[in-house]
Amino acid sequence: MKTLKQTVLTLLCIIAFTACKNENKEIPTSSKPEQVTPATEKTGQAFIKDDEGKPTVLHIAIDSKDHTTLVAAVQAASLENALVNAGPLMVFAPTNEAFASLPEGTVENLLKPENKDALANILKYHVTPGNYSKDFLKKFKKLGQANNGYVKVEVVDGEPLIGGAKIIASIPAGNGIVHVIDKVLLPTE
Repeated sequence: MKTLKQTVLTLLCIIAFTACKNENKEIPTSSKPEQVTPATEKTGQAFIKDDEGKPTVLHIAIDSKDHTTLVAAVQAASLENALVNAGPLMVFAPTNEAFASLPEGTVENLLKPENKDALANILKYHVTPGNYSKDFLKKFKKLGQANNGYVKVEVVDGEPLIGGAKIIASIPAGNGIVHVIDKVLLPTE
């Protein structure tokens, strides 16, 4: 009798275990519907909404009415995700007026898809690692830029000029600092 009870109990356990196992059975991956990301959908950490943290250098530019041309250029070059990484990043952000002072047609030409690499090179020339104040920049003779080039730093009338551009404002960011400048920096190489 004891053996029969053990056998029945064992069978009940096996049945219960098997039934539970079948209830949670995964659908084979080959039959799951594939999620397709549309080609126009932007992905990456630049597109994650964050209402609590300090804005990144990218989000400072996005929120500025004076940097719409810069933002359009960053988007055309697909550099959004690079500008939200941990950094610290120091971005020299030309104003819309700075872009407007370029020769006629320059901006429109650079925004064309076939010029994406040249545009990315110019934009990376506006970014350097670090988080230096305007005053601290006076200690440098040149800065290494994200495009592997160097931009000249000189002090004129007590003010640092970055590649000849004057810093007209500095805004701390969650991942660095944005120095608003009055000129578009163009790589020499």
